[in-house]
Amino acid sequence: MSETSATNEQFDLVVVSNRLPVDRIIDADGSAAWTRSPGGLVTALEPVMHAHGGAWVGWPGMPDVEVEPFDEGGIRLVPVPLSADDIEQYYEGFSNDTLWPLYHDVIASPRYHREWWDAYKSVNQRFTDAVAEVASGGAVVWVHDYQLQLVPKLLREARPDLTIGFFNHIPFPPYGIFSQLPWRTRIVEGLLGADVIGFQRQADAVNFQQAVRRLKGYPTRRGHIEVPVVDETPGVRVYGPIKPTGPIRTVVAREFPISIDASIYDELARRPDIQERARQLRADLGDPRVIIFGVDRLDYTKGIGHRIKAFGELVADGEVTVGDVVLVQVASPSRERVVPYMELRDEVELMVGRLNGDYSTIGHSPIAYYHQSFPREEMTAFYLAADVMLVTALRDGMNLVAKEYVASRFDDDGVLILSEFAGASDELTRAILVNPHDIEELKRAILRAMELPKRERKSRMRQLRKRVFDNDVAKWSNEFLEELAKARAAAND
Repeated sequence: MSETSATNEQFDLVVVSNRLPVDRIIDADGSAAWTRSPGGLVTALEPVMHAHGGAWVGWPGMPDVEVEPFDEGGIRLVPVPLSADDIEQYYEGFSNDTLWPLYHDVIASPRYHREWWDAYKSVNQRFTDAVAEVASGGAVVWVHDYQLQLVPKLLREARPDLTIGFFNHIPFPPYGIFSQLPWRTRIVEGLLGADVIGFQRQADAVNFQQAVRRLKGYPTRRGHIEVPVVDETPGVRVYGPIKPTGPIRTVVAREFPISIDASIYDELARRPDIQERARQLRADLGDPRVIIFGVDRLDYTKGIGHRIKAFGELVADGEVTVGDVVLVQVASPSRERVVPYMELRDEVELMVGRLNGDYSTIGHSPIAYYHQSFPREEMTAFYLAADVMLVTALRDGMNLVAKEYVASRFDDDGVLILSEFAGASDELTRAILVNPHDIEELKRAILRAMELPKRERKSRMRQLRKRVFDNDVAKWSNEFLEELAKARAAAND
């Protein structure tokens, strides 16, 4: 893909996310170019953006770099520049060392720094200004994720003509946890600037509605929130419900579980070269009877240590034989300048090293560990090679890896072990569901998955595949945009 400049046009559909859906690459001759990042979000939204004349606003991925808006793949990309200080305080600080652990049930301790909050406010304002400039009159704006929770309110104040949606890709915590945030009311007010607020699970939507009732006193009923056009209680916690006396607007807050482009993984898995690569992977691992596979970002929410502990105990107890069974763990590098992530990497590598040091034979190790990322084709080969997919998230908005595994198994084989704390467990009920905190239960689930009869494996996988293909990412985006269209029609009545 090549970079081209573009004039300052306005667009009927604007998508906003922390990152643009492209990566900057430097060619051999030193010239810069852009390549589209792999991901379900851009795949789902690309046809809609082409049809409606869409723009995408986001950070280009490099600090202290000014990039003019440009066209890529038929979509206008509008870069928002961030400095190295912005990245440290807004992104690594408030977004990923305050909000991320707080929203994931305080698995790690959040840190609250006022300068991080100030940077968060400043960057959210910068994104708002960029959107306000490129959105046409009456445009639809779809804001994504926890890094930009102030944008809906800021945008409504700047451009009341817009229809605004927000989707939260991570969990929204119960009020008892969310209330710890010093800026909790400001976050709720920011989100209530949207017309439609989407969450991964019904429980997340319920948690948000409770926060609205506790902090703002607005009536909520069946996913609809009555928000005054003029807020008479800005930044003030209230006790008991407040009945708005002036004009109100209705904000929809409900679940829209995200998914994947299942057809991509199905098509990849059917390719002869991918199938040959899967066979080669098994051979490289010593042709074990059972391959157990885990793939995650190296994040403390993923329960990587829990699965290694459970598997290690099975090895130590002699219930799993090294060489007969191998655990393959891919841990993609993540937020490596954030202290809890550095500590997690050391902890996981120590666990892997001890287990392999204690139980490896000349030809085999209990765990094959990879601290790196792989392209989609290689991941699909891993999915095909894996007899058991092990997802042990301690808290996860959805977990698309589980759906990718299912979509890849065109042979209707393989077993998915899935944490009940991942949003995907609401849909993929034919997986073996586990509480990853219960190591004994996790061990039993692994043993059961390895010995599950072929007939039951196929029955479960067929049902899982039907669910994933019936509810793919295109359906998710269409349902959300349809809800926004209803909001726009109601506002125009």
